[in-house]
Amino acid sequence: MVRFVVSACLAGQQCRYDGGSTPCPEVIRLVQQGRALPLCPEVLSGLSTPRPPCELRHGRVFCADGTDVSAAFAAGARQALETARAHGCTAAILKSRSPSCGFGRVYDGTFSGRLTPGDGIWAEALRQAGFTLYSEEHLPPLEEEC
Repeated sequence: MVRFVVSACLAGQQCRYDGGSTPCPEVIRLVQQGRALPLCPEVLSGLSTPRPPCELRHGRVFCADGTDVSAAFAAGARQALETARAHGCTAAILKSRSPSCGFGRVYDGTFSGRLTPGDGIWAEALRQAGFTLYSEEHLPPLEEEC
């Protein structure tokens, strides 16, 4: 059985930068079935909830006020990757466009809502570690396994 690590906000945990969540019923079901582990690398790094919005710019993570939080994002990504590995996860369902979890396309760092090709800090770490990546917009087949 594939064990997923999932963005905690998709599992309904209120850990987004604005203190909210973006619940995805399929992800919540996986967590309830014990097939998915919800994690938020930003929370694991010690960043507060709520916190200022952040975006990636040239490989670094900045808050809207210009504060560089790259070190915190990297530390949280490392801890989340280690936790996912320790729990036997091999695939991830991640929040699209996030500076941590987005992959393929993320916000461009101008806080204008524009997207650019790229991966979030945690998504990149997961990809390099061999995890298969999915998003709430492109879910894997999730039929129950015996």
